[in-house]
Amino acid sequence: MAVLEAAAPRLSPEQRTTAFYFTYFMAPGAATMFLPIWLTGQGISPEQIGVINAVPIIAILALNLIVGRLADKADDWRQVIVIGALIAGIVPIALFFVNEFWGILLVWTLASLPGGAVGPVLDAATMRLTKRNGTDFGTIRAWGTLGYMLFNALTGFLVVWFGPVVFVPLFVGLALLRAGAAFLLPRFRAPAEQVTVAAVTKPVANRVRELMKPWFILPLFGFAMVYGTHYILNAFSSLLWKEQGIAEDIIGPLIALGAFSEAAMMFVWKRFGGKLSARHLILIACVSSVLRWAAMALSPPVWVLVLLQMTHGVTFALGYLGCVHFIANWTSEDMAAESQSLYTVLQQGLSVIAVIGFGWLVPAMGAHAYFVSALFALIGAGCVWLSLRMMQPKDA
Repeated sequence: MAVLEAAAPRLSPEQRTTAFYFTYFMAPGAATMFLPIWLTGQGISPEQIGVINAVPIIAILALNLIVGRLADKADDWRQVIVIGALIAGIVPIALFFVNEFWGILLVWTLASLPGGAVGPVLDAATMRLTKRNGTDFGTIRAWGTLGYMLFNALTGFLVVWFGPVVFVPLFVGLALLRAGAAFLLPRFRAPAEQVTVAAVTKPVANRVRELMKPWFILPLFGFAMVYGTHYILNAFSSLLWKEQGIAEDIIGPLIALGAFSEAAMMFVWKRFGGKLSARHLILIACVSSVLRWAAMALSPPVWVLVLLQMTHGVTFALGYLGCVHFIANWTSEDMAAESQSLYTVLQQGLSVIAVIGFGWLVPAMGAHAYFVSALFALIGAGCVWLSLRMMQPKDA
């Protein structure tokens, strides 16, 4: 840890934050590729897999606003992020000692909770840092997707080479790597006397209650529905594809291709992100998701899945970046983490419904359950459209 702290001053705040983002999604990347298959090997049913994926979301939901509020009141958002990363690095070690449903459920929940709770704080802190310095949030966040993508692909090959036994040590090692990288993080808040970019354009809301308006909540609710359908993809895609006869060393690169598309969108965001309003970009993501999930429901061949995975940059990254910018544009820095956490509560709440419901639908419907995901995305698009009718974007 001392080596990391000594190296940190030689790097810019953006470079140090990028290094942490790169490690932040590595463990989830490995889990997306192999957790459902590993759980099946432990005798866990599809319904129980849905519960194991959903319960951590419920727990995170209960803590998100509290963690966001504490982070906003702290001297700097960094403190909460480092503590969360440390806990999320230590708890997964217990996976070596559990092999049945209740034990796995408990450990997986405790391992997922701290990382998930500080995620909105990290996004909000990084967004404020980049707005102040005139740098690009999308480029920094893209490195998180690259770390995710790397272990989507690599985990499939490691499992083929060494067998399923490699999953737990790999996941634990990546969680500990993320904990160590947290010590690189800079201070995020602006000095009291420094005027930030966010302060130049007066935001609408300084308190959470000022956000409780339909035109503000609807687009966040709408994309939260679409986000929930992507969480389904994380929880069940590898299992469904394996049932279709696709090998693990193909499944890993397929998932990684989606992450590559996401990263590419984030890298190019700065070139076009300001040409349309945040809500118009969210609407494009929702409509594209309707088409993607409808096609996934037809159990297409691998070459079609390749094309569908390449749309991930539009269906997920475009909507995600649109939401982060939408929140930052209309809120003040004093409530940055809390307002981002409010969105995450919507996001995670709908993900719980989606994942548990999908866990029940998969045994009966198989891949056809993706038609339900398409319906979710269609409703989400309607919510964003209504918001645009109620309140014009700022640039209008």
